[in-house]
This record gives sequence, structure tokens and C-alpha cells, in this order.
Amino acid sequence: MRAVVLALALAFVSGQSPVFAPDFAAGKTYVYEYEAFLLGGLPEEGLARAGLKIKSKVMIRNDVQNTYLLKLAEPELFEYSGIWPNDAPIPATKLTEKLAPELKNPIKFEYTNGVVGRIHAPEGISTLVLNIYRGILNILQLNIKKTHNVYDLQEVGTQGVCKTLYSITEDIKAERIHLTKTRDMNNCQEKIMKDIGLAYTEKCDEGQQDNKNLRGTSSFTYTLKEDASGVLILKADVIELIQFSPFSEHSGTAQMETKQSLVFLEIQKDPLPSTNAEYHHRGSLKFEFSTELLQSPLQLIKITDLRVQIKELLDHLVTHNVESVNAHAPLKFLELIQILRAARYEDLVMSWDEYRQMSSHRRWLLDAIPVTGTPAALRFIKEKFLANELHVAEEAQVLIAAVHMVSATTETIKMMETLTVDKKVLESPVLREIVLLGYGTMIFRNCAELAVCPAEYIKPIQERLDDAVAKRETEKIILLIKVLGNAQHPATLKSITKLMPIHGTAAASLPIRVHAEAIMALRNFAKKESRMVQQLALQLYMDKDIHPELRMLSCIVLFETRPSMGLVTTLANNVKTEKNLQVASFTYSHMKSLSRSPSTIQSSVVAACRVAINILGPKLDRLSLRYSRVAHVDAYNSSLMIGASATAFYINDAATILPRSVLAKTRAFLAGAAADVLEIGVRTDGLQEALLKNPEFIDNADRITKMKRVIKALSQWRSMSISKPLASISVKVLGQEIAFANIDKAMIEQAVAWASGNSIILEHGKHALRALLLTGVNVQYAKPVLATEVRRIMPTAAGLPMELSLHTAAVAAAVVEIKPKTSPPLPEDFNLGRLLETDIQLETEVRTSFAMNTYAVMGVNTAILQAALVSRARINYTGPAKITARLNIKEGDFKIEVLPVPLPENVTSVNIETFAVARDIEDPAAEIITPLIPKKDLPSISSKVSSMIVSSAESTSLETLEDDVFKSNKTKARAFSKRYCVKYVGVGIKACFKVATENAASIRDIALYRMAGQHNLSLSLTSIESQEIERLEMEVKVGLKAVESLIEQINRSEEIPDSAPVLMRLNKILASNRNSSSSSSSSSSKRSSKTSSYSSSSSISSSSSSSSSSSSNSSRRRRKNLSSSRSSSGSSKTSSASSLASLFSASSSSSLSSSRASKQVISLLKFHKNHRKQGVPSSAASNSNSSASSFEAIYRQNQLPSRETEALAVIFRAVRADEKKQGYIVTAYLDKPTARVHMVIASLVRGNNLKICADGVLLSKHKVTAKMTWGVECKQYDIMATAETGLVGPSPAARLRMSWETLPSDLKRFGKMMYEYIPTKFLSDLIQAKSPNNTKRISFTIVASSERTIDVIAKTPVNTVYNKTVSLPISLPLDEITSSLTPFEDVPDKVHYVFAKALAAECFSINDSLTTFNNRTYEIKMVPSCYQVLAQDSTEELKFIVLHKRDSKEQNHINVKIADIDIDLYRMNNEVIVKVNSMEIPLTSLPYQHPKAKIDIRQSGNGVSVYAASHGLHEVYFDKNTWRIKVVDWMKGKTSGLCGKADGEVRQEYRTPNGRLTKNAVSFTHSWILPAESCRDTTECRLKHESVKLEKKVNIHGEESRCYSVEPVLRCLPGCFPVKTTSVTVGFNCLPADSTPQSMSSIFESSVDLRESTEAHLACSCTAQCA
Repeated sequence: MRAVVLALALAFVSGQSPVFAPDFAAGKTYVYEYEAFLLGGLPEEGLARAGLKIKSKVMIRNDVQNTYLLKLAEPELFEYSGIWPNDAPIPATKLTEKLAPELKNPIKFEYTNGVVGRIHAPEGISTLVLNIYRGILNILQLNIKKTHNVYDLQEVGTQGVCKTLYSITEDIKAERIHLTKTRDMNNCQEKIMKDIGLAYTEKCDEGQQDNKNLRGTSSFTYTLKEDASGVLILKADVIELIQFSPFSEHSGTAQMETKQSLVFLEIQKDPLPSTNAEYHHRGSLKFEFSTELLQSPLQLIKITDLRVQIKELLDHLVTHNVESVNAHAPLKFLELIQILRAARYEDLVMSWDEYRQMSSHRRWLLDAIPVTGTPAALRFIKEKFLANELHVAEEAQVLIAAVHMVSATTETIKMMETLTVDKKVLESPVLREIVLLGYGTMIFRNCAELAVCPAEYIKPIQERLDDAVAKRETEKIILLIKVLGNAQHPATLKSITKLMPIHGTAAASLPIRVHAEAIMALRNFAKKESRMVQQLALQLYMDKDIHPELRMLSCIVLFETRPSMGLVTTLANNVKTEKNLQVASFTYSHMKSLSRSPSTIQSSVVAACRVAINILGPKLDRLSLRYSRVAHVDAYNSSLMIGASATAFYINDAATILPRSVLAKTRAFLAGAAADVLEIGVRTDGLQEALLKNPEFIDNADRITKMKRVIKALSQWRSMSISKPLASISVKVLGQEIAFANIDKAMIEQAVAWASGNSIILEHGKHALRALLLTGVNVQYAKPVLATEVRRIMPTAAGLPMELSLHTAAVAAAVVEIKPKTSPPLPEDFNLGRLLETDIQLETEVRTSFAMNTYAVMGVNTAILQAALVSRARINYTGPAKITARLNIKEGDFKIEVLPVPLPENVTSVNIETFAVARDIEDPAAEIITPLIPKKDLPSISSKVSSMIVSSAESTSLETLEDDVFKSNKTKARAFSKRYCVKYVGVGIKACFKVATENAASIRDIALYRMAGQHNLSLSLTSIESQEIERLEMEVKVGLKAVESLIEQINRSEEIPDSAPVLMRLNKILASNRNSSSSSSSSSSKRSSKTSSYSSSSSISSSSSSSSSSSSNSSRRRRKNLSSSRSSSGSSKTSSASSLASLFSASSSSSLSSSRASKQVISLLKFHKNHRKQGVPSSAASNSNSSASSFEAIYRQNQLPSRETEALAVIFRAVRADEKKQGYIVTAYLDKPTARVHMVIASLVRGNNLKICADGVLLSKHKVTAKMTWGVECKQYDIMATAETGLVGPSPAARLRMSWETLPSDLKRFGKMMYEYIPTKFLSDLIQAKSPNNTKRISFTIVASSERTIDVIAKTPVNTVYNKTVSLPISLPLDEITSSLTPFEDVPDKVHYVFAKALAAECFSINDSLTTFNNRTYEIKMVPSCYQVLAQDSTEELKFIVLHKRDSKEQNHINVKIADIDIDLYRMNNEVIVKVNSMEIPLTSLPYQHPKAKIDIRQSGNGVSVYAASHGLHEVYFDKNTWRIKVVDWMKGKTSGLCGKADGEVRQEYRTPNGRLTKNAVSFTHSWILPAESCRDTTECRLKHESVKLEKKVNIHGEESRCYSVEPVLRCLPGCFPVKTTSVTVGFNCLPADSTPQSMSSIFESSVDLRESTEAHLACSCTAQCA
């Protein structure tokens, strides 16, 4: 048996072939010819490309076992920038000579079974040259499997570990083996790539599913031959293609092609020359990054003397950017940055010491150092910051720039960490925010580059956060949360989660602001840790016990995680049963806005939201704008891979006018990446209250103690946690919070006091004014910015780095020079009052300029050689202006002159060009630049000129010039050039816009090829030769100066003696104008008379309606009737809502004739005027029979204007060289006795009689009329408008009427065109009825049919249109509108009054029916003799309490506790009694004013009202039968009691004092009764709250149980017995029958197991022995 096994073993060994892998036998030198050619550009021939070529002999010799020597012989380098394939590479002789010592120096590499191992090289060989060697060794990397012909594996190469597919075939006859391997660089296990400036972006996976912006593949083809030692590589060819496009692949790609060739030449026996250099381990086959990380691909700079070069650049930038920005300034600024990146810390310090006293040089240096991004720059900033060598503004600027631009390494993070604990930083709130937020940003940027992020960086912040939480330092907690949010370190999730209200009482006790910031910080982890974040956010959202705002913020977080269909459906099902309408509205609107998204960026979420909306239905669409909402819009172009989205979150927890918070964010999508561009958040949760409430009494300890004694008897009453009055704003840029500010009342008061009474500010202001008027101002300022630096560096197969990058630099400059002239001259210490007697003239010259360069680069970028395809865009702007301003306060004259200035050839120009460039460090100036499209002689085509000139001295003329328009297939270029010119004759300027382009669209008409080439746009301004304008003037005159201008300009044909008084001359001119326009006015008068007689019959009914509306009871009944009639209509447009709506519905569907229906419509549309009984405020019109004739009387009156006339004249004119007048004059005056405003616009050109005349007259407090005429002498066209208030039926209304005689045809066409744009759906919702309307009149009437709805009636010449029930977001105070408001008197006060009344929440009672603040009505049974809480401030401040009881006679009694007083309102002997602190105040002594607080008590209608808006109570009204309570807007959501919370949550109305939500009104009403302390209480209340035991036994979960009520039940006091009871249904908590509650006081906190009816006592009788 042993013999058989031995024989088999020998046979197996003898059958094995040699190792099937490349091998180099010992004692032999293998010589190969090597060539590598890298070429970048568009794939088509005939266009420019850039690249480089390496050619050399390669010698390989076995040194020791598995270690080989590799040496290059006769190396040559070539540059390429030319038209492919016509041009040939150019030898880079100088560069070759410089690199020859390194290239000829051999390296050693380990090589086993075709796999390259470690590489060893002398120190003298640079990383760049070593990477070239790696490109050669990459060809030798072969993992050959003899047993497989086709296989794949993850193989190591220069570009990392990528998937490689092998295919092997054998040519037996030729004794050759053909091997092909293909490497997919988009499928790499480990890809070597370096991104700079992309930390704030994220890959858009959905956008790149079908199209990738960057693809790469390598193909290796080998010809092998087996020999005795293994396999000999006879030939190897490598083709690598990397393609990139900022758009989709279908829109064109640029490519970088690498070709390598390794051809076997011979085997030499001579050994390679030995070297004495010491070899060190220098890595493996994988590419290593070198100085290209700090090397800009835009230019090569040979640094000889760093300090000298810095000095030369600074001098150049300062010198050439004084008057205007030099066109090359952005590139020079980039050059300065490049040189400073090579500087050491000591070099920066020396430069700073040299220029710190030179302001211009200092600014340029501080703008450049932070953006270099080197550790030396950060160290320099830190040292100078701590040494106090920087100003405050400079500190903020350099720190913000540094944290975003400096490389986030361990060294720089440690430097920032030391700054976070520095005393100077901690003492300054602004610097503390910048440094701490910046520290978090640097940690985020560091983690973005690492697979595993070290936790040691974030530990100091976590420790400080724990300490702040322990000390309850809210502001510090919020700041540190924001730092953790910026850092986005996975280890901080636990710290953030601890601050949420889901982790026990410790977190729940923190302010809601802390919870909100923690949830928003959680949002930053939504994409990285989506699963964990979803679990936390969903838990928060589903917890209905936490604050609604936190639940809405959790909803935001959920949708940031890209939720699945199942999760979105879960949210939708929760919304269906959600009781909080704010949360329901917010979630529903979020889903609905996303469901409308047309883009494919988040298609899965959009699809899920569409399903969710179908589940929910349109029910929630009816919620008004008072509820929280989300709005989202986006747009995305899949072909161009570009898009943007915007989202706004409106969060409100009560129906207040100011939301609790608003968040708006924008997001951009470009080239397969996405970034959050900008986000702004504003919180106003306490600002409105802080500004309006009265703090003097709110903080009074005795008052609070007194209030608490009143409500201590309420069962388990809980106050709301009061948030510190606060407004805050935060700003995020690129997903990182860069600034936030908290504003409280103390800060506002301090700022106001500082601004109003601060002597330092006043002194600075006076000093600046004196300097301006005595010496003038001369300011020169330039600001450079590195706006964009985005780079991606990756190795090629040849070992050289390829770069894709985008750079944008801009420089803006401004020069302001002001020269003052004063008459008489001002002394140095002049008094400010002297300016009123001084003629001041300021000659100002402003020169602004701007230059911006943007570079998009694709190519090879090394420290010694660059070859790339570059697209460069240059934008230049120059805008000089010279203005003279003159001010004479005494004369009422202000004049501005715009003087001519020399303009550059182009005011604005944009140049875009694409070219190939090659350069090397030995001769940087000799760079080779080749335009992408070759320049060839273009065919000469005659220019085409078309012009359109309108013959008018005032109009513009337009001419279009087209030249060099051609398309040449021979040159494969499409080009055209156009110029558009417009002449502005009025100002003597000709503006020309020129467009010229030459692109490669004729090759492929796609986006990338349309962009490639040259594009030029320019705007030029030149003077018109025949229209020489010396200057432009604008003059403003007031008072008598304006009257003089009116005389000179309005009617120059009138011959009026100049010696006549000014007012007399004005009177004559105006009288002439009135007489000349009387003919056009007469027809208007006739129309107005007809209108007056038409509506005169309504004056009696109008007055009677007005008088009847004075009663508050009747008005409330009328509103109730209107509301009930409205509610019957439902949501259908066709159902009747009122008698008016019913008529329209009938007219459209019944068989009555249209004429009869029209008559009924007209009779019901009768508008009753409020101003009939009022006199017109003009003596000239006192005898008029109508308001329209009153207007005509005022319009035509011929009395002399008094000196009370306030006049204004504004003159716009161009001063011509030929002294011809040109321009316009606008004159206006106000005549106070007649309440008339008159305005005329006329031309200054003689012979031009076109004018615009306008008059407006306030005829009464309810009516205003205006008339405008225009045309020749204001006689051609006219229009008249009247706005007035009145009644339509019983409802208040407002009407606007417009009538005319003649209108321009263009205006009529415009009206018809606008009508066509009215949506069809809108017109279909309108009810129309034909009526005999005036053919030259339009009227619009708005009828306030109820507090929440209005009706709109429009009468046109064709028909009458009526739209019923237009909902309003606020309630209208109809009583005040109907009875007391005069809209055209004290307009600002009236508007404020109406809004204050409309925004207040109202609660009132009629009989046993109570309507809450949320407008929900329920029946209540008042318990006699016991006070009940109607409304109270439910915060800890307890600003007010309103109590109510009914005595034994069923009379209402209201008690208001506010500030330090008690106010009692009750009825006695059919009169309303008022008591303040138990002292009666007769009604004749009202109004009553509190001596300290803003509390008023005054009569209102038939009752008495208490006003205390600064304490939260807008009004408490009481009369003989009813009462009502109104709370101010900022108290909404902060009240409690029978009237509710005023938060708009109608589904959560029955909330008891301890916050529990009951199911019925009876239990809810009883819970707010103030129980008695003993049966001897003076209130005669004998009831108390207690938990009662359920009499019957119940079986809970199969166990006999005893149940106790968890809701308080009214029972008589001990020693008393019930005389009146009622049944009430309450919740019970059940315990095992053999157990008892540990504490009856804690039973109210228990859960509800069942609901049963029990007996509640309503009235009690007590014995004499009661306790």
C-alpha cells in the first residue's frame, strides 16, 4: 500500500508545471522600451488636447531572491498642447535634464508570483518620480491562474484595489499566451482619491443611477511566452480612459486617455551600475500623493525668494486695484495664495511685521492667509489673535475663513481646541460662537476624510455639555448642542439623545428650547445614521404627551432620513386619528408638498407621499393658514444633472399672528452631488409677549402668591412652563451652522437705550458729520474672495495624478470721494442748528468695479509639469458715477445732478473660453496655449443691419446688428455674432449689448459641446453724438419754491405778470386749468348725479341700520343668524348660503327669465351709504345734493389757495449743450381746508402738451374720491374712482367704483388680455347674472357676511359676478366695523384697532351655552354659588384670572384678578355694579384708570368692559345678560379654564386643570370649579373635588377589581348632604380587590381603565355642626 501511495505522489509532482507567472531570471538584465502618453480633451479629432509623454528604456534585473532592480535609461519628457492628431508633442528638454538624475537612479521592488510587493528607493527620489516608477510596475502586476481562463478578482494597482477581469487564451502554434485584463475603476474596494472642498456635499445616488459623471476603466493586453523560469512578457499595451462630464453622459463627456506600451527588446548579461545610496521602504504599488495637494492647477510658480515674491505680489495688487479692479486681479490673488501655501509660520510672521502698519497691504494679507488652508496659516491666526494684534472685525473674518479652509488634521484640530478654552474667546459671545461652531466644523471635515473618526476630538465638548446640563446653563447647552450638530460625530448621538424628552425626567425638565435644538442637531445625522435617527424621531413623533413643536420637528427629521413607504404610511395612519391639528396640518402639508415634486431626486419618498395623501384624503386641506404648514418646491433637469429645491417650515403651536418658528432652506444639485446651500431659522416664541406685556406687576411676588392661593384648590392644577421671552435667528451655510443670535427683552431695551441716549454714538455721529462737511471723504477699499476651490485628484495608470477642479476668485473695489462746499462757510466747531441756514453742496464721485475669474480644469497637475484642458470664465464690471447733491433746508430746495464721466469701452463683459495648456516649472512663462477650436480664416459675410426707430424725441430707438454669422463644417465650429443697440434719447446714452460665440455644436449638438469654445458678452454705454447731454438733474422743491415751479412749468403760455404774488399767480393758472377741463368734467358730473339719485333712497334704511347695530346683543344675534345661514351651505359652490346666494343659484338653474332674475339681483345688491348723513368737510360744497357733486364743486372751485397749502415739486431734466429743455416735472399740493390732493405730471419740452392730472378728495370719513385725466392738456382721457363704506342688507360692506368717458385703445386691449389669463376654474366658481349695468363703469363690493367670510360682488359692463363665501384667516370685528369705525379718519390707528380686535381670541356665553376661544360651543350647567375659572394665564406668571359664578338668583357674577386689584362685575337692581378691591365705582365715574398698570374700566354699549392688553386680557365685557372675554394674540395657547387654551385645537377642548383630556362637557365643567375650604366659607360653596369609588365590582383581565375615579368628582363637604345631583361619566383606574391605592392624591395621575357614570353633587345643605 505504501508503494502505491509513493508512486501516486511522484506522478503528481512530476505532472506539475513551473510557476505560471512573470519572472526575471537571475544574472540577466531584461531591457524593455517603455512609452506613456497622457492626453486630455474632447474625444473628437480636430480639437485641441493637452497632455504629456514619457519615453524611456526600462531595465530590470534580479538583485536578490524576490527583489529586483528597475532602472530607466535615456528618459525623455514631452509636452503636448495642440490640435489632435495633427500636432506632435514638444520635447521638454530642460525638464528632462532636471529630472534625469532621479529618473536614472534605480529603485528596488519585491516581486513574487507576478505580484508587486514593497518598493524601496533612495531618499533623493521624489514622490513624483517614484509614482512614475509605480506606473511601470503596474504593468507587471499579474495574478495569473493556470486553471482558469476567465476569472475576476479585486486586484491591487496604482489606483487602489479594484475589480479586475482576466481573460487568457493560448496560441499553441505560435507558442504565445495572450492575456487581457480589464479594471473597472467604478467598482473598487479601496479607491485612491483625494477630494478637497467637497466635505459639505453628498453624493446624489438617485441622480447617478442611470448616469454617472465620472467613469473610468483600464484595459491591459499582454503577449506572454513561457520559458524555463516562468513567463516572459514580450509586449504589454495599456489603454485607460477616464471620462467626466458636469452633465449626464448623454450631454457629452471630456476624457483623459492614458496609453502605455512596454515592449521587450533584449536580455543583457551586464549588471546594472551599482549605487551607494541607502534604500528605504517607500510604500507599495499604490499611488502616493505629493505636493500636488498644495499645487494649484492654474499656474506653475517657481519659488526663488519667498519674501520677495510675496512683496512683489502685494505691491502689484495694492497698486493696480486703486481706481478700479484690474482684470488680472483674481488670478494674481490666486497666485498670492499659492505662494503663501509654501510659506512657513516664520515667513508669515515676517511678512506681517512688515505690512501690519500699511492698511491696504494688511487687508490683502489677511484676506489671503486664511484661505491658504495650511497649518502654518492657522497657527499664525491663532498667535496674532491671542496677541491682540487684530481688530474685532478682522478676528471674526479670519476665524470664519480659517475653520472652513484650513486642512482638518490632528495638528489643526488641536490648535482649535486650545482656542475654545481661551479666556479671550470665552469672554466674547461672538468669538465664542465662531470658535466653538468652527471647532465642530473642523471635526466634521476631518471625519469626512476618514473611515473611522477618532472620538478623542469630541470628548471635550461632551464633557462641557454634561457640566452645563448639571448646572442648568441653558444658553451654554444650546451652543454645545449646535457644536455637536456641526461635528456630526457618531459618538455624539448618545449625548444628543440624552437631551430629548424620551429619556426620563432629567431631560423632560429641561426647557423646550433645549429639546428643540437637540432634535434639530439629530437632523444632521439623518443621512449617515438613518436607521437610528428614524427610530428616535418616530418615537418622538408618536409621543402625544410632548410639546407639539417637538413632534413637528421630529417630522422634519423623519423626512430627512428618506423614509420608506411603510414608514410614511405609518405617519399617514397616525394623522388620521391625530387630535392635535397643528401636528396633523404640518404632517399632511409636508406629505402633500413632497407628493407634488416632479423631480427624480427623491422619487421613492415622493411615491410614498402620494400614497399617503390618497389614504388621508382632502379633509385636512380645509385647515386655515393659522395652522402649521410645510411648503416645498423643486426642479431638476436630468439631462443637465442640475436642480434646486426650497423648503419652508412654518411651525405654530397656537393660532397667533407670529409663528413659533420659521425655517427655510435651499438645496442645490449639480454634477451628481447635492448640498444644503443656505438655511435660515427664526424663532419668535416669546418676543411678542416680551414687548407687549407689563413686567412691573408680573414679577411681583406678593401678587403671584395671592393668585396661587386662589387656584390652589383646583385639583392637581399644573402651570405651563414659561419660556424665556426670546427671539432667535440661526444661519447655516453648506449644512454647517455659522452664526446664531438670541434676542431677549433686556437686550432690546439695552440696544434702544444705547442707540437713543448713548453719548459715544452721538459724539461719533457729530464728528462724522463735521468731517463730511468740512474736509470731505476719500475712501478706497478692495475686497478679494476665494469663492470656490473644489478639487478631486486621482492617479492614472501611468502613475501621474489627474485632477478635476473648479476655482473661483473675485475682487471687488470701490472708491468714494466726497468734496463739500458750504455757503456761508462753516466754522470747525459749528452747531448742528446752523445747518438750517446753510446751503450745502456735496460733490460725490463713486467708482465701483468688480472682476471674477472661474476656472474648470481637467488634466495632469504636478509640481513640475501641468497639462490640462481649461475652461475659463472672466467677468468684469466697471461703474463710475459722479453726483452733485445740493441741500438748502431754509429755501426748501434739494437738487441732485448726475455729471458725465469717462466710461470704459465695456461697462460689463463676460468672456468664456476653453483651451488646452501645457507648462513646466523650468520655463513657466513659455506655456503652450491652444484654443479648443482651431482658429481658421472665416468666410467673409456682409453684415446685416436691421433697425427699428420710433420718431419721437422722448422715445428710445432700437437697432440690431448681425455680423459674422456662419456655420462652417470645414472647421467643425458653429459661430455667430450679434449686437443689439438701444438709444435713450432722453438721457443721451446709447447702450449696446454684443454676443459672440464660437462652439463645437456642429460636431454634436449637446450641452457640453455648446459650452466648449469661446463666448463673449459685453455691454457698452456711449454718448449719442447728436444728443450731447451735459448733465442729468433731479430737483425737489417744497413750499413756496414748489409753487413757483408750478407757475413756471404747468402753463407757460399764460401771460401773468411776474410782479404778482406767488399764490395769486398760482390761483390764476389753476383756474385756467379748471376751466379748460370743465367740458370733460361735466359728463362725469352727470354720471355722478345719476348715481347719487339712484342710491338716495337708501339713506333712511342706512341710518336705521346704523342705529340698530349699536346694541351688542342684537349684533351678536345677527352674527349668529348669519353664521347659521352660512353653515347650511356646506362646501358646495352651488348650494345657497344666504338670500343673496340663493337668488343667484336660482337664477342659474330655474326657468325664470333672465330679466326678472336681474331685477331681483339688483334689488338685493342695494348698497346703502354710511356717509349720507355726514356733511362734506368743505364750505364750497355744503349745499351740494350728492357726494359726487361735492367732489365736482371742490374740483372746480376757484378760490385762492391759502398759505396752509403744502406743495411739492420734483423736476427731472437733462441739461443739453444746445440749451433745449428736456425732462419732466411732477408737482403736487395738499389743500387742507378742502382735504384735496392735486398732482400734475408734465413734460418740459416746449410744444409737448401731454400731461397727467390727478385729484383726490376726502369727502367724508366714509368716502374718498379720485379723478385722473391725461392726454393733451389733460383732456383726452379720464377715469374716476370712488371708495366708500356702507351696508348691503344687514352686513357691512366696502365698495370701489370706477367710471370713465374715454379710454385709450391700448388700455382696453390690455384689459382683455388680462381677462384671458384668469384661470377657468376661478371663473367657473363664480355665479353670474345679467343686469342692466352702466357700460362705462366697474364696481367691486366686498360684503362682510360673517366674521370669517366675505362675499365679493363685481359689476362690469357685461354682467354682475358674485363669489360667495371667501374664507378669511382671521375673524373680523363686525360690531366695531358696523357701528364705530370711520375708515378714512386716523387710518393707522383704525387699522391697528381692527387688527387687535380681529386677532384677539373671544369666549362668550349666551344663557347656558358657552363658546370657547376656539369657537367651539357646548352646553354648561353652572353650579350655583361656586366660582368657576373661565380663563386664566396658565403660565407660572399668572398674569390674570377671570372667575364666574351664579348666585341663588341665577345672576352672573364676574371676578377679574389682575395686577394688584380685584374687579367684581355683577348685576343688582337691573344695573351693572363695578367694584375694585371691594370699593364700588359708580358708572358715572367711569372710565377708571389704574394708577400704575395699563388697566382701564369703561362703559361699552349696555355694559362695562375691562381692558388690560399689556397683561394678556384684551377685554372682559359684562352686561345684564351676557359676558365675553377676549385675550390678546400673544396669550393664545397659554390660557386655561372653561374658555380653553385658544390654541385652535378644537379636538382637545375639554382639558382639566391637571392637563388630562376628558370626554364630556359635564366633567370638564366641574373640574374648573373652585371648591370650598370649609362649609363656613363666605362664598356659600359647599363642594369639593374627590376621587370616588365605583360602587359595583368589575372584572379586569379576569380579576376582581376595585375602581377609583381618576377625574375629580364634585361631592359635598363633610357635614353636608346633597340636595341636587347629576350623573357624570368619568374615567376609572382599577386595582385588585384586595389592594388599596397608596395615596388618593396620586390617583389623579393614573391611567384610565374604563369609563362609567357616577353621581356628582351640585348643591349641598350643611348641618350646624359641620366642620
